[in-house]
Amino acid sequence: MQPKWMLLALVLCCNALSAQTPALSPVRLSCEYRQNPLGIDAPAPRLSWTLGGAGRDLVQTAYEVTVSTTRNGNGDAWKSGKITSGENIHIAYAGAPLQSFTRYWWRVRVYGKDGKASAWSVPAWFETGALLPGEWTGQWIGDGSTPVLKEEDHYGDDPMPLLRKPFQANGVVASARLYISGAGYYEAYINGKKVGDQVLDPGWTSYGKRVLYAVHDITSLLKNGRNAAGIMLGNGWYNPLPLRMWGSRNWRDFLVTGRPCANAMIRITYTNGKTETIATDDSWQAAPGPVVRNSVYLGEHYDARREIANWAADQPSGNWKAAVVVKGPQGKMETQQQPPIRITQTIRPRSVKEVKPGTYLVDMGQNFAGTVRIRVQGKAGNQVVLRYGEDTLKNGEINVMTAVAGQIKGGNGGPGAPRIAWQEDRYTLKGNGRETWSPRFTFHGFRYVEITGWPGKPGVADIDGLRLSADLPAAGSFTSSNTMLNRLDEVIRWTFLSNVFSVQSDCPAREKLAYAGDILCSAGAFMHRFEMPNFYTKTIRDHEDAQRPQGGITETAPFVGIADAGPGDGSGPMGWQAGYPFLIKRMYAFYGDKRIVEESYASMQRLTDFLHAKAKNNLFEAEDLGDHEALGDREIPLSASLFYYLTVRTMAEFATIVDKPADAAKYASIRDNIRQAVKNKFYQPANGQFRNGTQTAQAMGLWMDILDEAEAEKALHALEAAIDKKNGHIATGIFGTKMMFDVLREHDRNEVAYRVADQRSFPGWGYMIDNGATTLWETWAYSDNTFSQNHPMFGSVGEWFYRSLLGINAGAPGYRKIIIKPQPAGDLTFAKGHIQSMYGAIGSDWRIGNGVFTLKTSIPANTTAEVMIPVKLGTVVKESGKLLQPQRTENGYAVFATGSGNYVFTVSK
Repeated sequence: MQPKWMLLALVLCCNALSAQTPALSPVRLSCEYRQNPLGIDAPAPRLSWTLGGAGRDLVQTAYEVTVSTTRNGNGDAWKSGKITSGENIHIAYAGAPLQSFTRYWWRVRVYGKDGKASAWSVPAWFETGALLPGEWTGQWIGDGSTPVLKEEDHYGDDPMPLLRKPFQANGVVASARLYISGAGYYEAYINGKKVGDQVLDPGWTSYGKRVLYAVHDITSLLKNGRNAAGIMLGNGWYNPLPLRMWGSRNWRDFLVTGRPCANAMIRITYTNGKTETIATDDSWQAAPGPVVRNSVYLGEHYDARREIANWAADQPSGNWKAAVVVKGPQGKMETQQQPPIRITQTIRPRSVKEVKPGTYLVDMGQNFAGTVRIRVQGKAGNQVVLRYGEDTLKNGEINVMTAVAGQIKGGNGGPGAPRIAWQEDRYTLKGNGRETWSPRFTFHGFRYVEITGWPGKPGVADIDGLRLSADLPAAGSFTSSNTMLNRLDEVIRWTFLSNVFSVQSDCPAREKLAYAGDILCSAGAFMHRFEMPNFYTKTIRDHEDAQRPQGGITETAPFVGIADAGPGDGSGPMGWQAGYPFLIKRMYAFYGDKRIVEESYASMQRLTDFLHAKAKNNLFEAEDLGDHEALGDREIPLSASLFYYLTVRTMAEFATIVDKPADAAKYASIRDNIRQAVKNKFYQPANGQFRNGTQTAQAMGLWMDILDEAEAEKALHALEAAIDKKNGHIATGIFGTKMMFDVLREHDRNEVAYRVADQRSFPGWGYMIDNGATTLWETWAYSDNTFSQNHPMFGSVGEWFYRSLLGINAGAPGYRKIIIKPQPAGDLTFAKGHIQSMYGAIGSDWRIGNGVFTLKTSIPANTTAEVMIPVKLGTVVKESGKLLQPQRTENGYAVFATGSGNYVFTVSK
């Protein structure tokens, strides 16, 4: 028996070692950015984890992964063995070839600096979809309706198909999956119950290239013996109306279109190991349903009198005929990885007022995207009409004009189109007590709803607002002592969530399109606020699917024929083309995603070579829209050439990332030639101005980094002069706004940036908010007729909240190295927030009080950081009460190197 003093010494020794080398634990396991994903079709899916553990300087030195076909397996699919590596993100599966329709369980353990292994993680899993084309046995089916030939006939009633299939479960069900796609939208049912909680599925793609399918676990919905499956179809983007958007463009001329159809498989695994597949074919049944009209732009009409009792259950009523196998879209079937669209918030109206006899105005109190849910009681045949708008007229009635589809306002929408293409839903009652309804196959952008035809008087308890959006996990938070900036952050959040319906749109009502230029401006702000990797991976794929034959990138993706001021072949303006490579670059920088660079490299090269062939003397002139919505010169000749420079510069960087030195040298040479040509033509060394020295010109020129240090300082003074000329107000458009705040951050001019951001008079964000904006306007000036009041492009300032005010920046791809550089400015006394990186949460919380600047920061395990303290606030720096000497000083900052952990810095004079 050991003496007590020896036991005590052993405990003290262990405690000391624990304090020096805290135990690591792998947590938050993910596969292809998702936790426990159903439906993976990557042959080598990437596995990631974050590291937990108390203390500082936590470092992974090695890892070990096992992948098994059973929960408690020991690596029958893959045993990595101990891999000496600090990487804990994007570890590619390297085991036996994955089998389709199979759940794989995986776990990981890691090794710290002491060489000791952690405990194995709690097992996570991923489940494969159809990995081989021949394993998808479903066929596209519809109701066999004859396609409409005359344009005007598209606008009449067209009852949407209901599809059903009775089937037998021949044994005890161990598991069951529904693999399903629709063109355009679908809702699926098993035994009368809706499958899943997503809406407006699947995501919109270029159907001739790519079609997405979802995977649902339907085990709990099946029963022994007889079952039934049902599918309700909607038009979506596959059967759009032939609206002449802006009086000229018909989406049907450019999209793959057809009658609504579905393609699905139900795969049942029984406890005896046998499997059975029920696939869509001509043994299914079809009947017209109660959705009699539906359009993503104009809205939905629903006649409840046409409902078929038990249509998706065992014994339906109604007359059914055989479904018809149809050609359907021919794109490759792929699993849907981006977050599905869901009801992400329910909103109770602020008020319901009768604005004239029988007409009621509902104020939701907030502009947003989605639909409404009504609860109404009346006679069969009564029709309730709902019209949507973002504003009201002076007489208190609804103003629908800022949300009218494609500016169709004077009969310019083509044969059969409404004279004014406003958003409208209609519900016809069946007269069976209290009825609850919401549209299924449309979405609107609105704050106000006009109701007519309501039996009696509606009240606030009779209507809900249903905010719809891609269900994006939150990734960041921000708050500060400036209440206007806090309100602006909330306005940006509502705006962003209004514009993520499987594509990042410009507005949720009038256009609903994914413009790459808007994405270039706002992607950084989106990434700091939400987890975007799978959403933006789809966006990149959309642009590649829409790439023109000669290599140009389209203005919108999916492509609908818009090609304003581009260099030819249906490609978009230069700033919009540059949005595609810039987004790939942001994916690499923010998430450390090298695979997206590798997979997109060929498309990027085609784009770059196309532009190089079109350039004249290394420049472009008019092939751009410039700084859209700038208050003044949009600087088109300058912007066109600078966006060319950005594309080629990014291509040279990509070539280096994927280790193609010959390509890197080639594109670096072209880049340098463009740089010199731009300087020669547009830059004035005498005064530091680009062209006329506007805010846009200076911001663009500086942001592109084509000047040497001395030149840049002179150009920066010219930018400050341009801002002073506007009395500290902003005058830039969508590109210049993002670029100006980036430039001011990078050059430590945050006092100037804060002055611009904090303006309360026109033009500025404070002016929008003080004039009632609950989402961002498309223009700096208020519009009650033409421009959208829910537009994300000026939300780019949200990135400045995180990178300047909080000071969180990536020093290496994926935030493996972190720069914490808060830039207090103006009257701010505190700012607090975080972002969720691939390695974990990065926090910044600073405040100024009693002559002391205090910064609390959290650095995730397995990363390092440089913490930069502004010496203008003091030179006496302590961390957790201990006096520190900086590693170096740099541009007015004292720099301290740290490992992971939680730190408290105080600074005083």
